[in-house]
Amino acid sequence: MSEILASASGAGREGQGKLRAQNQVLKKGVVDEQANSAALKEQLKMKDQSLRKLQQEMDSLTFRNLQLAKRVELLQDELALSEPRGKKNKKSGESSSQLSQEQKSVFDEDLQKKIEENERLHIQFFEADEQHKHVEAELRSRLSTLEMEAAQHQAVVDGLTRKYMETIEKLQNDKAKLEVKSQTLEKEAKECRLRTEECQLQLKNLHEDLSSRLEESLSIISEKVPFNDTKYSQYNALNVPVHNRRHQLKMRDIAGQALAFVQDLVKALLNFHTYTEQRIQIFPIDSAIDTISPLNQKFSQYLHENASYVRPLEEGMLHLFESITEDTVTVLETTVKLKTFSEHLTSYICFLRKILPYQLKSLEEECEASLCTSALRARNLELSQDMKKMTAVFEKLQTYIALLALPSTEPDGLLRTNYSCVLTNVGAALHGFHDVMKDISKHYSQKATIELELPTTTQKLITTNDCILSSVVALTNGAGKIASFFSNNVDYFIASLSYGPKTGSGFISPLSAECMLQYKKKAAAYMKALRKPLLESVPYEEALANRRVLLSSTESREGLAQQVQQSLEKISKLEQEKEHWMLEAQLAKIKLEKENQRIADKLKSTSSGQVVGVAQEKAAVATATGQEEASTKAVPEPVHSASEIGILTRTSDSEAPDVESREDLIRNHYMTRIVELTSQLQLADSKSVHFYAECRALSKRLALAEKSKEALTEEMKVASQSISRLQDELTTTKRSYEDQLSMMSDHLCSMNETLSKQREEIDTLKMSSKGNSKKNKSR
Repeated sequence: MSEILASASGAGREGQGKLRAQNQVLKKGVVDEQANSAALKEQLKMKDQSLRKLQQEMDSLTFRNLQLAKRVELLQDELALSEPRGKKNKKSGESSSQLSQEQKSVFDEDLQKKIEENERLHIQFFEADEQHKHVEAELRSRLSTLEMEAAQHQAVVDGLTRKYMETIEKLQNDKAKLEVKSQTLEKEAKECRLRTEECQLQLKNLHEDLSSRLEESLSIISEKVPFNDTKYSQYNALNVPVHNRRHQLKMRDIAGQALAFVQDLVKALLNFHTYTEQRIQIFPIDSAIDTISPLNQKFSQYLHENASYVRPLEEGMLHLFESITEDTVTVLETTVKLKTFSEHLTSYICFLRKILPYQLKSLEEECEASLCTSALRARNLELSQDMKKMTAVFEKLQTYIALLALPSTEPDGLLRTNYSCVLTNVGAALHGFHDVMKDISKHYSQKATIELELPTTTQKLITTNDCILSSVVALTNGAGKIASFFSNNVDYFIASLSYGPKTGSGFISPLSAECMLQYKKKAAAYMKALRKPLLESVPYEEALANRRVLLSSTESREGLAQQVQQSLEKISKLEQEKEHWMLEAQLAKIKLEKENQRIADKLKSTSSGQVVGVAQEKAAVATATGQEEASTKAVPEPVHSASEIGILTRTSDSEAPDVESREDLIRNHYMTRIVELTSQLQLADSKSVHFYAECRALSKRLALAEKSKEALTEEMKVASQSISRLQDELTTTKRSYEDQLSMMSDHLCSMNETLSKQREEIDTLKMSSKGNSKKNKSR
C-alpha cells in the first residue's frame, strides 16, 4: 500500500513539476506580449496625435482656400464691372487705370503667393496622407500578425488547458484505480496470509508424516530387504520395467508406417532395376536386331538378380514389425531383428557396388554412340554422378543402421550417449537420399526428352523411358515420405531410449535384456493366474436408494410379516365361516326335503275333487321342469327387487316358480351376497394394512427428519458463530480500511488543492490572453 501511495505521490509530483514549468513559459510569453502591446499602444497614440495635427492643418488650409476662392470670385466680379465703366470713361480713367493696375498687380502677387502656398499645402497634405496610409498599412499588418500570434497563443493555451484537464482526469482515474487496487491488494494480502498459515500447517504435517514414513521405511528396509538390487547395474538390468502399453502401441504404429514405406520403396527399386535391364536390351543396340556388347550383357545379368537383394529388405522390416508387440519392451537392446534388416541392407549395398561400374561404363558406351548429342552426353555424365551419390548415400545409411543394431548384439559397440547423434544422422542420410533421387528424376526426365527428339528412337524405347521415369518418381516420393516420417518421429525415438529399468542407465547387454523379457513373461503369467473374476456388486448409489426404499416403503420385513400374519388369520376365519355356512346349507337342504315329503303326503290324502289340483300342480311341476330345461337354452328376463339384505332376482308374475326354484334362487342370492361381502371385507383389510404400513413409514421418515433437523440446528449454530466471528473481523477490517481511506483522502485533498491552484493559474492565463486578443482586435 505504501509503495502504491509513493508511486502515486511521485507521479503527482512529476505532473506538478511539468505544469509549473509550462506555467512559467506561458507567463513569460504573456509578459512579452503585454510589453509589445504597450509599445504598440504608445506608437498608436503618437500617430493619432500627428494625424489629428495634420487633419487640423488640412481643415485650416481648406478654410483658407475657400476664403481665397471667394475673394477671387469677388475680384473677378469687380473686374467684370469695372471693364464697361472703363470703356466709357477712358479719358477719365487714365488716372484711375494706373491705380487699378497697381492694385491688380498687388492682387496678382497676393494670389500667386496664395496659390503657391496652397500648392505647397496640397503637397504636404498628399505626403502626410501617403505617410498616414503607409503607417496605417504597417499597423494593420502588425495588427494581423499580432492577432495571428494571439490566436496561436490562445490555441496553445487551449491545448494546454485540455492537456491539463486530461492529466487531471487521468490522475483522478489513476487515483480511483489505485484505491481499487489497494483494496484488492489488501484482500489478496489477507488471503495470502491465511494461505501461508494453512501451507505452514500442511508443511508441518507433511514433514511429520514423511519423517514417520521415512523412519518406518528405513526400519522395514533394514529388517526385511536382504539386498538392494538397484544398487548394481548388473542386477538392475534384470528388473522388469513398468509396462507402458501406450509406448508399445506407439512403437508398433510407427513400425507399421515404416513397413508400409519400405514396401513402397522396395517396389520402386524393383521396377527401377527391371526397367533399366529392359532399356539395356534395346538401347543403344536392340538385342532383337543385333548382339549387345559384352559389358551390357554382364550388366543385364547382374540386374536380373536384383529381386534376390531387394526382396529381403521388405522381409527384414516385416520381421522387425512382428517382433514389436504389446507385451514386449521395445528399446535398441531388445530389437534383435534390426540386425537382420541391417544385414539385408548390407547385401543390397554390395549389389549396388557390384553394378555401379557396369552402369557407368554403359552410360559411357551410350555417349560414344554416333547419334549421341552433346546435350545427351551431358545428361549421361550427370546421371553417372547421381548414381555414385546414390550408392554413397545408401552406404552412409547402412553404416548408421548397423550402428543402431549393435546394442542388441554387442553391448560395447555403441555407447548410450551416442544414440541420439546416430538417429539424427540417420534422418540426415534419408534427406540426402531424397535429394539425390530428385536430381536423378530431373536429369532422367531431361534425358528422356532429348532421346524423344532423336530420329532413331523407337516406341519401345519411349515406353521403357516412361516406365523408368515412373519408377524414379515413385522412388523420389517414397524417399521423401520416409525422410519426413523419420524427421517427425526422431524426437520420440530419442525420448523413448530412456524406457527401461528404474534408476539405471539401461540394459547392460542383450543377454540381460533377453532375461528381463523372460522375467516379464513369467510375471505376466503369474498376474494372470492370480486374477480372479470379481462378483457383481450393487453400485453405491443404487444401494443407497434401496436402503431408503427399505426404510420408507411398505416392502419392509416387519410390515410384510404382519401382513402375512393378518392374512393367515383372515383365511382361518373365512374357513370357519365357510364350514358354518356349509352346515347351514346342508340343514336347509334336509329341511327342504322334509317339507317336500310332507307336502306330497298331504296331497295324497286329499279327496278326489282335489285330484285335479294335484294334476294341475303336477302339470305346473312339469312346466317348471320344462322351464328349467329351457332355461339352459333361453333364460327369461329377470326382475330385480332391492332390499336391506341385497338385490333379489325373481321372475315375472306370469311365470309361477315352484318351491324348489324359489329356494334355489334364495340360496344363490345369499351365496352371491356372501361373496360380495367377503370381497369387500378383504379389500377393507388390505387397505387398512396398507395405511398402517404407510403410517409406519411416515413415522420413520418423521424420525429421520427430526434427526436431520437436529443436525441442521447444530450446523446453524456453528454457522451463526462463524458469522459473528466474520462480522467481528469485518468490523476490524472496516476500521483499518477507514484509517487508510482517511489517509488517502487527505492525500487526495492535497492533490485536489494543487490541481485547483493550477486551474486558477490556467484561468488567469486564459483571461489575460483573452484580454490581449480583444485589445489587439480593437486595435
